[in-house]
Amino acid sequence: MKKLEELVPEEGSVVILGHVRPDGDCVGSCLAAYLYLTKLRPEQEIRLILGPFADSFRMLSGSERIEHDFTGTADICLCLDTSDRERLGDGAALFDRAKTRICIDHHHTNTGFADVNVICGEISSASELLAGMLDAEVVDQAIAESLYLGIVHDTGCFKHSNTKRATMETAGRLLEYGVSSSRIIDDTFFRKTFRQNRLLGRALTNAALFLDGKMIGTAVTMQDMAEFSADSRDTDGIVDQIRVTDGVEIAVFLYELTPGEYKISMRSNTCVDVSAIAGQFGGGGHVRAAGGSSSASPEVIFEKIAALAGEQLKGQV
Repeated sequence: MKKLEELVPEEGSVVILGHVRPDGDCVGSCLAAYLYLTKLRPEQEIRLILGPFADSFRMLSGSERIEHDFTGTADICLCLDTSDRERLGDGAALFDRAKTRICIDHHHTNTGFADVNVICGEISSASELLAGMLDAEVVDQAIAESLYLGIVHDTGCFKHSNTKRATMETAGRLLEYGVSSSRIIDDTFFRKTFRQNRLLGRALTNAALFLDGKMIGTAVTMQDMAEFSADSRDTDGIVDQIRVTDGVEIAVFLYELTPGEYKISMRSNTCVDVSAIAGQFGGGGHVRAAGGSSSASPEVIFEKIAALAGEQLKGQV
C-alpha cells in the first residue's frame, strides 16, 4: 500500500474533507492526515475543513486548526471516511472544483467516486486504514492520538465485530507514542454533559420494543432538542446505549434534523445487516452500524425497519 505522501501531490494547494456530521473516525482520520502532511510539508498550503463535531473531540492536539468554512478552491482534495460524494455535504462543491481528488475509506458501500481511491471494506475504520499508510518515523503523539480516537469510536471501544487482530495490533503500536487510552475513551466516549444525559433520558423514556423484543426504537424531536438546548452533537452515543438492552438484536435511534426530516442511526448485535436496511433510506455504512434519513413519521420508519429486519431474522434462532 502506498504511503499517504505518495498519494498526495507535493505541488498545489490541498483541502482535506470528511463526511457530514463528523464522528470520531472522521475527525480522527482527517486530523491525523492533516497533522502528518503539514509536518512533512510545512510550506504547502493544506487546509482541513469539517462540519460541526462533538466538543469532546477538541481534546485532540491540532483540532483548533480545523476550519468550518467550505468556500474557496484547492488543487487537491483528500477525502477520508466518506463513502460517496453526497456524504461530503457542503464540501461537495470543493471536491468538484479540485483537479486531483483522492479518497481513503473503509466503507464497503464506497462508490469509488474519487479519481484515486484507497478502499478497504474489511478494516475497522478509516483511521486504522490510514495508520498503515503513514511512516512510523514521522508519526508523533498528536497524530497517534487522532488515529487511536478514530479506531476507538468506530469499534465501540473494541467491542464491535469489526475489531480484528490487526485492529488491536495497530492500536497497540499507537499506544507506544504516549497515547493515553483511558483519557481518550473516558473523555470522548463515556463522559457526557448534563444536557446530553437529559436528552438520553428523554430518548429512553420514548423507547419502544418491536419484533417481539428483538428491536428497540426511539426518537427525539426538534422540540425535545430545543427543550434541552441540545443539537445533533448531543445525540452521540444514544443508539449505542439502547443497543445493549437485554434481548435486543437491532437498535434504531431517530432525531429530527429539520421539520419532518429524521436522521436514522442503527446498530445490530450479531446477525442483522443494518447497512442493507440503511440503503432503503438513502444511506449506508457498516454491517453492524449504519444510518440514513427519511421524511416519514417515526412510526412509519420503525415499521419499515422492523419489517426489513424481520425478513433477515427469519429462520434464525
